[in-house]
Amino acid sequence: MHSSARRHHHNQGISSRLKTLEKRFLELVKVGKKDDAAASLRMVSSAFDKAAKTGVLHANKASRKKSRLTLHWAAMK
Repeated sequence: MHSSARRHHHNQGISSRLKTLEKRFLELVKVGKKDDAAASLRMVSSAFDKAAKTGVLHANKASRKKSRLTLHWAAMK
């Protein structure tokens, strides 16, 4: 297996996990579970940082996603 194919497969897994974590967080926000959403936000933020650090995601995209998710959480009452 070529190293590019191996990296692609690895990066696809990480991207899929990020999308899943993001959807779970947004679902918690939608339901209104603020404490669970806060814990989920920390997990999502950490995952985005790690993906940006390893080069799976551009650093600016990770920052933008984290910022927008934080705005969703802050808008909860």
